[in-house]
This record gives sequence, C-alpha cells and structure tokens, in this order.
Amino acid sequence: MSAHIPFQTIDWSAVEKTVHPGENGTAWWQTLQLPGLRIRMVTYSPGYLADHWCQKGHVVHCLEGAFISEFENGGSVELSAGMSYVVSDELSSHRSVSATGVKLLIVDGDFLKP
Repeated sequence: MSAHIPFQTIDWSAVEKTVHPGENGTAWWQTLQLPGLRIRMVTYSPGYLADHWCQKGHVVHCLEGAFISEFENGGSVELSAGMSYVVSDELSSHRSVSATGVKLLIVDGDFLKP
C-alpha cells in the first residue's frame, strides 16, 4: 500500500527540536512524520557518539560538517558535506560518530523495509 502525500513545503525553522543524548554529546532532531515516511533534520554536537547500534534503513545526506558511520561487525565510512549513504532495514548495524559536529538530512520509511 502506498501513501498519498500531497505537495507540501517544510519550513525547518518552524519544526520543534527534540533532544537525544548520545553516549557522548547530543543530537537534536527536527522530525516530520508522514504516512510511511519520516524526514528529519539532525544535528550532532562535536564529540557525538550514538548510544546504540541502529539496524533501521535510512537515506542520509550530509549537509554540513563530517561524521563517521561505524559498523558493529568492524569497519567504518566517513562522510562529509555533499555525501550521502543509503541502506535498507536490517542490512547494517551502524552508529554515528562526529568529532566536529554535523548536520544531516535523514529520510526513512516503509520503502526501506525488506
């Protein structure tokens, strides 16, 4: 079943920020939840380390700064402004780390389910 989402703009300055403490540092999320689709503007503070390994699928685009996506089974990939990654649900156990801070646009939803 597909969602029918009408054309709309997002004024991120009007979207409430929620605070999500990491193992180190802080993440601030601005979230728009639509049927089967979540769009977030996410900012990590300098020194941020996620407090969990995530297995959810995402489309992640780095707007400002840089971060590392670490993989639970070893290895990592660094992304900087202008770079993106995509992964489906349950195909990666990953977490974010940012030494200097970063601003990301993250999209996830039903289209990433196996």
